[in-house]
Amino acid sequence: MSVRRLAEQAVQPASFAFNRANAAAAKQWIKKYPKGREQSAIIPLLMLAQEQEGWVTKAAIETISDMLGMPYIRGLEVATFYTQYQLNPVGTRAHIQVCGTTPCMLRGSEALMDVCRSKIHHDQFHTNDKGTLSWEEVECLGACVNAPMVMIFKDTFEDLTPERLAEIIDLYGAGKGATVTPGPQNGRTTSEPITGLTTLTSEKAILKSTRDKEAKAATKAAKAAPDAIVAEPVPAPAAVVAPSKASKPKTDAPETSPALKSPSPVKVAPAVEKAASVSAPLHSAANANKAAPEVEKVSKQRSGPKYKAEPAAAFKAPEAKVPAAKPAKPSLEDKNRPAGIAKPALVDDLKLISGVGPKIEGTLHSLGIFTFAQVSSWKKAEREWVDGYLSFHGRIERDDWVKQAKALAKGGVAEYIRVFGKKPV
Repeated sequence: MSVRRLAEQAVQPASFAFNRANAAAAKQWIKKYPKGREQSAIIPLLMLAQEQEGWVTKAAIETISDMLGMPYIRGLEVATFYTQYQLNPVGTRAHIQVCGTTPCMLRGSEALMDVCRSKIHHDQFHTNDKGTLSWEEVECLGACVNAPMVMIFKDTFEDLTPERLAEIIDLYGAGKGATVTPGPQNGRTTSEPITGLTTLTSEKAILKSTRDKEAKAATKAAKAAPDAIVAEPVPAPAAVVAPSKASKPKTDAPETSPALKSPSPVKVAPAVEKAASVSAPLHSAANANKAAPEVEKVSKQRSGPKYKAEPAAAFKAPEAKVPAAKPAKPSLEDKNRPAGIAKPALVDDLKLISGVGPKIEGTLHSLGIFTFAQVSSWKKAEREWVDGYLSFHGRIERDDWVKQAKALAKGGVAEYIRVFGKKPV
């Protein structure tokens, strides 16, 4: 998704306030959320602001954030994340959203976009000369079977041709958008086939009253002409049969004992219930180890190892593999260890070197490294020793600590900016 930013300050209004109707609607939205969760109303409130102003302004985001008691940055995060919010001024009479997802693209949405480019503006999110129309390409609008399509405000216009879209744009541009009927523009009804229904053209098969009439008519015709061949009447639905209790287990378990249910149509003493219960079969290890007759067709003892040996090449999930032992840290007595110094009165801020944080800085101090000049003088062997001691695995070379330290030692932050074109982090 492309980066979404607020409109330029030059077009931002100085303030925002809901009108009376939307202020009441905003209160109703806030009431729908539990106490302490009112900030969840940010999405519908931003939509109210967009419907009122045509787009979401910076002032609207800040005003709504104040209403919900949330930091401005949280409101900005929501407004800039969801593409349903227009962050720049759009056409006052229509903002046309052209679906560009695969089904619509295959059915000619590119031609619809060309119409928008010629009649409104060459670029998206720009209004026409009068400021009444604008357009953009969007993802799926949910009427793929009626592709290609566009959405204007909350209405969709489907089964479009470039010529028909041009007519619709002209009508909205003239302020006559209300005269355009939403939905398919080629005469079809909703998503039915353009040639008309081919199935379910009659309700006879699904209405019981129709089936009953046909059955009576067939019976009457059979009585009137016994030798005539008549259509077989549609059978009436079978009578509803109550569920059988044949599979209900005989047991004295409390879960199934009617004596323990209240109210219960049957009261049975626990002793009577227990006498009628069937006890569970005794466990037999020999029988348990035999294959079921329906599986093996014979009764035989199982043989072979209890667990099969795993093939040497069997796949193992990465998380199941035994991690390799970490290499040991180099010795502090190694000849390649950088020379340390006593802590000077003025210590350089080593955290200005990209890749050095508070923890790494403390480790370097413990090795006697306190200045940029020390780091800038490290040779390859010394850099490899520090890399192994810190378990950085090439980080020092990738971040080029030596070059950073040379710039900081030479002229501080100003020299760092001159060399790298940015401030140290």
